[in-house]
Amino acid sequence: MIRPVFEPDALPVESTGADLPAVPDERLTPEGLRARFAQRLVWSPEPSDAHRREVEDPRAAAVLMPFVVREERLTVLLTQRADHLSDHAGQISFPGGRREPDDENAVATALREAREEVSLASERVEILGALPDYLTGTGFRVTPVVGLVHPPFSVQADTLEVAEIFEVPLDYLMDPAHHEVRLLRWEGGERRFFAMPYPRHGTGGHYFIWGATAGMLRNFYRFLIA
Repeated sequence: MIRPVFEPDALPVESTGADLPAVPDERLTPEGLRARFAQRLVWSPEPSDAHRREVEDPRAAAVLMPFVVREERLTVLLTQRADHLSDHAGQISFPGGRREPDDENAVATALREAREEVSLASERVEILGALPDYLTGTGFRVTPVVGLVHPPFSVQADTLEVAEIFEVPLDYLMDPAHHEVRLLRWEGGERRFFAMPYPRHGTGGHYFIWGATAGMLRNFYRFLIA
């Protein structure tokens, strides 16, 4: 399948989630997240374009959604992938990758990848649970593993895979007003995807969070308001 070549941040914004309900503040805390995962909630993830298409034999993968316990509020630890990678080059992503034969489960994959990509020590991560698998257009079935990261900890990028490590406040990403739907028209069809631009303070630019990463964050929003 030929993939379209496009600049995602140059595409038009079709809509935002400004009219959607806000996440209660108490759910955006370590205690609130623990309580949320302890419940049996009925909710549906957002359908992605990949779920609307047939993807034959998707490869198993996992990411760690790392929520850092800062004094002021929770933040989300994200990476910008190196430009030379064959999959998702230059994109904003969670630490993660494909499942290896020695990985016992998705949690093991997510923690191993976080160690390899950003040197995050597994013992600093409190696993809360996982979201439903996310199917990507590049043929991966990704399990988003959610964990709290407890300071003190340090990170260091594996420069073969990661160009930058940064944090974004969780309440910013869980504000549906920041959830944009971008529209791509290509070969007579349409593709829509979520985007959540976050300002690069002091530069005038932004981190353009989109695609699978934004889709998983949108699913987390759905989980929190269920």
